[in-house]
Formats: sequence, C-alpha cells, structure tokens
Amino acid sequence: MNCIELRNVVKRYGNVTALNNVSFAIECGERVALLGPNGAGKSTTLKLIVGLLKPDSGEVLVKGLEPISIQARRIIGYLPEDASPYLMLTVRENLEYIASLRGVDNVKERVNKFLELLALKPYERNRVMSLSRGNRQKLSLALALIHDPEILLLDEPLNYLDIPTQERIISLFNSMTNATILVSTHIMSIAGRLANKVIILSGGQVVWQGNISDLRKFGEENEPVESIVARLMESVR
Repeated sequence: MNCIELRNVVKRYGNVTALNNVSFAIECGERVALLGPNGAGKSTTLKLIVGLLKPDSGEVLVKGLEPISIQARRIIGYLPEDASPYLMLTVRENLEYIASLRGVDNVKERVNKFLELLALKPYERNRVMSLSRGNRQKLSLALALIHDPEILLLDEPLNYLDIPTQERIISLFNSMTNATILVSTHIMSIAGRLANKVIILSGGQVVWQGNISDLRKFGEENEPVESIVARLMESVR
C-alpha cells in the first residue's frame, strides 16, 4: 500500500513554478530521501503532503486520503525546516501541550522519555526562547515524534546539531522500523544514512528516483555519488 502519493502535482507561487508535474509514490514502511539543491521544491513537497499547502493541479494522497483529513493528520509527524515551538512556554510545557493535543496516552511518561532520549532533561523548565538553536531543533524533533506517527516528514532534520547528537538522531530514526519516513535534504551523505531510496528534485521536477545504490550506475568507477547527483540535476536546468 502507498502511504504517500503525488500525481502530476503543480504548485506555483505567483509567477514562480515551485513544482512542475511531480509524481511519485512511497510505500508504507519505506525510507525515502527527497534530495536536491536549495530551491528545488523539497520543502514545498513536504508542506503539500502535510496539508499546509494545496496543489494548483494534480493530487496529493496520504494512505488514499486528502492530507487535510483528520485521519491523515493524526498519523503524520512533521518537522519543518524552520520549526518554531512556542517560545514563551518551557520545553516540558511544549511537549505536554502537543502530546495532549495529539491524544497521547500517559503524557508525562511519554514526555519524560523524549526529554531523556534527546538530552533535554536539563532544560525542561527553560523557556524555548532561551534555548540554543541545537536544543530548539531537538525539541522540534521530539514534538514531531511525541505521538508515535506512522508517517514522518523531516525537512533538514540534522540542522544545527553537533556530530554526537546527529549520530543519536540517526540511530533513533533507524530504530523506527515500522514508520514511513520521507526526509528532505541537500546533503547526499545524510540521505544515505537515513534512507535506501531517493527522489531527486531540481527546478521543481523529478530528475531521478530509485535505490541510492543504483545512482552509481550513472557515474564513473569510484566517482562520488554527490557528483553523480549534481550531473543528474544539471540535466533539467
């Protein structure tokens, strides 16, 4: 079954076409990287899937439902690129509030789990406005995960995080064996750590999609995957 499907999607911002006839499908349980340079349409794609935007034409489906449906919204966890938790609330208050809105059972137990998991326990009584960018990012990740979503949409999830924290987050995602994950990034090495399939966007179009390992078929022996991707993206400019 497809958990995410885009059919001939077009999205414009005024005279700018952000997505131009984009189609792809992601089966439930797959881990897919949405790869491309800045401005390729990655964030727009995620916002369409989560229901924050509507396509100008085409169709976006989440398990066969419109993204704005209550059923679809319940099963999605979303981390935007510039996530903004409630700045005047504390870390714990943010987590407890969102967990309650999401209908999480045993809210305090769930909140405590993520405070420990993401090393936020020392900051639980701090207002978000006082946190570093890295700790805000960790809180935003916890907010996306607090309700144990079936589908996880991640826009540059490792931004602002130091290397040890990145490794901890990658291990966390890789432990979520039943979740469908779509991660947007412009860094090939991150794509390779978090996904085994890739959809490459450039100029609002799908350049290539398939297994990451198959990308090497398009390059010379020992050529870095990053340069192969760059050449594919260049082909539609």
